[in-house]
Amino acid sequence: MSSMATLLIILGLLASFLDTTESQIGVSYGMFGNNLPSETDVISLYNSNDIRLMRLYFPNQAALQALRGSNIEVMVGVQNSELSYVAASRNNSFDWVWRNIVTYSDVKFRYISVGNEVNPSDGTLAPLVYIALTNIREAVVFYGLGNQIKVSTAIDTTLIGANYPPSQGAFKAEVRAYIDPIIAFLVANNAPLLVNVFPYFSYVDNPVDISLAYATFTSPGIVVQDGALGYQNLFDAIVDVVYSALEKAGGPWVEIVVSETGWPSAGASAATFNNARTYLRNMVAHARWGTPKRPGRAIQTYLFSMFDENNKEPQIEKNFGLFYPNQTTKYNLYFN
Repeated sequence: MSSMATLLIILGLLASFLDTTESQIGVSYGMFGNNLPSETDVISLYNSNDIRLMRLYFPNQAALQALRGSNIEVMVGVQNSELSYVAASRNNSFDWVWRNIVTYSDVKFRYISVGNEVNPSDGTLAPLVYIALTNIREAVVFYGLGNQIKVSTAIDTTLIGANYPPSQGAFKAEVRAYIDPIIAFLVANNAPLLVNVFPYFSYVDNPVDISLAYATFTSPGIVVQDGALGYQNLFDAIVDVVYSALEKAGGPWVEIVVSETGWPSAGASAATFNNARTYLRNMVAHARWGTPKRPGRAIQTYLFSMFDENNKEPQIEKNFGLFYPNQTTKYNLYFN
């Protein structure tokens, strides 16, 4: 084989590698604003910024129409308010999947998130999640989409009890009755766990023990040594805490998809434009490299959120946008 042919093969492999690692950044499309652009304009904005993954919190019909024929892969949510409907019967879950997934055969659905941050102590919603998961999964398989769409649920890190060092990560004892069947479902269906990860809140809750540099990927060296593994940023530590918890709860091979992460630019302590830009730029650059427990395996990550949303409360929740409502960029991120 000639040296030129060898070089072309290497370049091809490199391009393939970069495509699979660099296309792991998506953006959540929140809609709690009264000044946001039309759904069609938003899809155009995703495309023009090479954002290939979208989290859609509910099956907004105008957004799904605008997504037809696009190359954007979509995570769509069964809202918490719909859990009772899809858990009530197989027919209801089949109806939900037909109306919101099958009808849009030219939309690239990647995940269905059944519920978002359901509190395990919520006696009304928590018992519905596992039933809704199994019902929606059954419908997805029935319609021939079982190999295309993974069904999961999104949790926050309040379900974690032990969290230091990362190898000691474990779910709280009181949430095990809730989370263990979900983990078993994910294992059985080779689906990831969706986890909302916000180093910002960890930092502002404990600025004495957590430095801003550790929280924003700017520490010059290892901050936490955990056996053979060293942690230079808080994001990796949080993700690996959840991996450790999964290992202890029967899900050692369950992958984590970071379904939300971000940093606010105003509205509270440490919520500044510069801090947000630093976190987000470093997050995008870092995602391709994995964590100390999962090195070299890109972390599929959805940045939160596409726009500042002025109808949210409290004030800090209004300022997580990557773009202003007039569609101008805040941080000049290069997503993929």
